[in-house]
Amino acid sequence: MLPSTSAPPPDAAPSRRPSVRFMLSHPAHFIALGFGSGLSPVAPGTAGTLWAWLAYLVLQSYLSSMQMGWLIAASLVVGWWACTVCAQHLRVADPGAIVWDEVVAFWIILWLVMPAGLVGQVAAFALFRFFDAVKPGPVAWADEAFKGFDARGGFGIMFDDLVAAFCTLLVIALWRFW
Repeated sequence: MLPSTSAPPPDAAPSRRPSVRFMLSHPAHFIALGFGSGLSPVAPGTAGTLWAWLAYLVLQSYLSSMQMGWLIAASLVVGWWACTVCAQHLRVADPGAIVWDEVVAFWIILWLVMPAGLVGQVAAFALFRFFDAVKPGPVAWADEAFKGFDARGGFGIMFDDLVAAFCTLLVIALWRFW
Protein backbone atom coordinates (compact mmCIF):
# COMPACT_ATOMS: atom_id res chain seq x y z
CA MET A 1 0.00 0.00 0.00
CA LEU A 2 1.31 3.43 -0.90
CA PRO A 3 2.08 5.79 1.97
CA SER A 4 -0.41 8.61 2.35
CA THR A 5 1.69 11.15 4.19
CA SER A 6 2.42 14.40 2.46
CA ALA A 7 5.67 15.16 4.25
CA PRO A 8 8.78 13.16 5.02
CA PRO A 9 8.78 11.37 8.35
CA PRO A 10 10.16 13.60 11.12
CA ASP A 11 12.56 10.95 12.39
CA ALA A 12 14.31 10.54 9.04
CA ALA A 13 17.66 12.25 8.85
CA PRO A 14 17.93 14.42 5.75
CA SER A 15 20.53 13.18 3.33
CA ARG A 16 21.68 14.55 0.02
CA ARG A 17 23.61 11.43 -0.92
CA PRO A 18 22.45 8.09 0.45
CA SER A 19 24.94 5.55 1.76
CA VAL A 20 25.07 1.77 1.65
CA ARG A 21 23.78 1.81 5.23
CA PHE A 22 20.77 3.89 4.18
CA MET A 23 20.12 1.60 1.20
CA LEU A 24 20.11 -1.49 3.41
CA SER A 25 17.96 0.08 6.14
CA HIS A 26 14.64 -0.43 4.31
CA PRO A 27 13.49 -2.66 1.42
CA ALA A 28 12.08 0.39 -0.40
CA HIS A 29 15.50 2.05 -0.33
CA PHE A 30 17.16 -1.06 -1.75
CA ILE A 31 14.68 -1.19 -4.62
CA ALA A 32 14.49 2.56 -5.33
CA LEU A 33 18.28 2.86 -5.36
CA GLY A 34 18.44 0.15 -8.03
CA PHE A 35 20.07 -2.48 -5.82
CA GLY A 36 22.97 -0.10 -5.29
CA SER A 37 23.42 1.27 -8.80
CA GLY A 38 21.94 4.60 -7.67
CA LEU A 39 24.79 5.01 -5.18
CA SER A 40 27.17 5.77 -8.04
CA PRO A 41 28.91 9.09 -7.29
CA VAL A 42 28.92 9.90 -11.02
CA ALA A 43 25.78 9.82 -13.20
CA PRO A 44 23.59 7.57 -11.05
CA GLY A 45 20.83 7.61 -13.69
CA THR A 46 23.24 6.26 -16.28
CA ALA A 47 24.54 3.68 -13.79
CA GLY A 48 20.95 2.61 -13.08
CA THR A 49 20.20 2.31 -16.79
CA LEU A 50 23.34 0.24 -17.33
CA TRP A 51 22.31 -2.02 -14.43
CA ALA A 52 18.84 -2.33 -16.00
CA TRP A 53 20.38 -3.34 -19.32
CA LEU A 54 22.57 -6.03 -17.75
CA ALA A 55 19.70 -7.30 -15.56
CA TYR A 56 17.39 -7.48 -18.58
CA LEU A 57 19.92 -9.50 -20.57
CA VAL A 58 20.22 -11.96 -17.68
CA LEU A 59 16.47 -12.12 -17.02
CA GLN A 60 15.55 -12.74 -20.66
CA SER A 61 17.49 -16.00 -20.46
CA TYR A 62 15.12 -17.24 -17.76
CA LEU A 63 11.79 -15.54 -18.50
CA SER A 64 9.46 -15.68 -21.48
CA SER A 65 8.35 -12.42 -23.05
CA MET A 66 5.03 -12.65 -21.22
CA GLN A 67 6.75 -13.32 -17.88
CA MET A 68 9.02 -10.34 -18.49
CA GLY A 69 5.94 -8.21 -19.16
CA TRP A 70 4.42 -9.29 -15.83
CA LEU A 71 7.71 -8.57 -14.07
CA ILE A 72 7.74 -5.07 -15.58
CA ALA A 73 4.13 -4.46 -14.55
CA ALA A 74 4.87 -5.57 -10.98
CA SER A 75 8.05 -3.49 -10.98
CA LEU A 76 6.03 -0.39 -11.86
CA VAL A 77 3.72 -0.83 -8.88
CA VAL A 78 6.46 -1.81 -6.43
CA GLY A 79 8.66 0.96 -7.81
CA TRP A 80 5.95 3.56 -7.22
CA TRP A 81 5.82 2.53 -3.57
CA ALA A 82 9.61 2.26 -3.20
CA CYS A 83 10.30 5.64 -4.84
CA THR A 84 7.65 7.30 -2.66
CA VAL A 85 9.09 5.89 0.57
CA CYS A 86 12.72 6.50 -0.37
CA ALA A 87 12.09 10.11 -1.41
CA GLN A 88 10.25 10.72 1.88
CA HIS A 89 13.12 9.27 3.89
CA LEU A 90 15.73 11.24 1.94
CA ARG A 91 13.58 14.38 2.26
CA VAL A 92 14.17 15.17 -1.40
CA ALA A 93 11.25 15.18 -3.85
CA ASP A 94 13.11 13.50 -6.73
CA PRO A 95 16.59 12.40 -5.62
CA GLY A 96 19.08 11.57 -8.34
CA ALA A 97 20.06 8.42 -6.45
CA ILE A 98 16.60 6.95 -7.00
CA VAL A 99 17.08 5.03 -10.23
CA TRP A 100 14.28 2.46 -10.17
CA ASP A 101 12.42 4.72 -12.59
CA GLU A 102 15.26 4.37 -15.10
CA VAL A 103 15.40 0.61 -14.53
CA VAL A 104 11.72 -0.02 -15.26
CA ALA A 105 11.56 2.44 -18.16
CA PHE A 106 14.59 0.88 -19.84
CA TRP A 107 13.20 -2.62 -19.28
CA ILE A 108 10.07 -1.51 -21.15
CA ILE A 109 12.20 -0.24 -24.04
CA LEU A 110 14.24 -3.43 -24.25
CA TRP A 111 11.13 -5.60 -23.90
CA LEU A 112 9.58 -3.87 -26.92
CA VAL A 113 12.67 -3.62 -29.16
CA MET A 114 14.16 -7.06 -28.58
CA PRO A 115 15.50 -8.97 -30.29
CA ALA A 116 17.81 -6.17 -31.23
CA GLY A 117 21.49 -6.48 -31.92
CA LEU A 118 24.14 -4.67 -29.93
CA VAL A 119 23.95 -1.58 -32.16
CA GLY A 120 20.18 -1.37 -31.67
CA GLN A 121 20.54 -1.78 -27.91
CA VAL A 122 23.23 0.90 -27.74
CA ALA A 123 21.03 3.24 -29.81
CA ALA A 124 18.09 2.58 -27.44
CA PHE A 125 20.35 3.26 -24.45
CA ALA A 126 21.70 6.50 -25.94
CA LEU A 127 18.25 7.76 -26.94
CA PHE A 128 16.76 6.96 -23.54
CA ARG A 129 19.63 8.65 -21.69
CA PHE A 130 19.21 11.70 -23.96
CA PHE A 131 15.49 12.00 -23.28
CA ASP A 132 15.92 11.34 -19.56
CA ALA A 133 18.83 13.78 -19.05
CA VAL A 134 17.89 16.62 -21.42
CA LYS A 135 14.13 16.33 -20.80
CA PRO A 136 12.87 17.90 -24.03
CA GLY A 137 9.20 18.83 -24.47
CA PRO A 138 6.87 16.21 -23.02
CA VAL A 139 9.54 14.78 -20.72
CA ALA A 140 10.03 18.19 -19.08
CA TRP A 141 6.27 18.52 -18.66
CA ALA A 142 6.07 15.05 -17.08
CA ASP A 143 8.99 15.88 -14.77
CA GLU A 144 7.13 18.93 -13.41
CA ALA A 145 3.59 17.53 -13.42
CA PHE A 146 3.72 15.44 -10.25
CA LYS A 147 5.76 16.63 -7.29
CA GLY A 148 5.62 16.06 -3.56
CA PHE A 149 6.37 13.57 -0.84
CA ASP A 150 3.14 11.59 -1.11
CA ALA A 151 2.11 8.90 -3.60
CA ARG A 152 1.68 11.62 -6.25
CA GLY A 153 5.38 12.49 -5.92
CA GLY A 154 6.38 8.83 -6.12
CA PHE A 155 4.32 8.52 -9.28
CA GLY A 156 6.04 11.63 -10.65
CA ILE A 157 9.46 10.09 -10.09
CA MET A 158 8.39 7.16 -12.28
CA PHE A 159 6.29 9.11 -14.80
CA ASP A 160 8.92 11.29 -16.48
CA ASP A 161 11.05 8.23 -17.22
CA LEU A 162 8.05 6.46 -18.71
CA VAL A 163 7.53 9.46 -20.99
CA ALA A 164 11.25 9.37 -21.88
CA ALA A 165 10.84 5.67 -22.71
CA PHE A 166 7.83 6.48 -24.90
CA CYS A 167 9.84 9.15 -26.75
CA THR A 168 12.69 6.69 -27.22
CA LEU A 169 10.33 4.07 -28.62
CA LEU A 170 8.72 6.66 -30.91
CA VAL A 171 12.11 7.62 -32.39
CA ILE A 172 13.01 3.93 -32.86
CA ALA A 173 9.64 3.25 -34.53
CA LEU A 174 10.09 6.22 -36.87
CA TRP A 175 13.63 5.09 -37.68
CA ARG A 176 12.38 1.58 -38.53
CA PHE A 177 9.55 3.03 -40.61
CA TRP A 178 11.96 4.99 -42.79
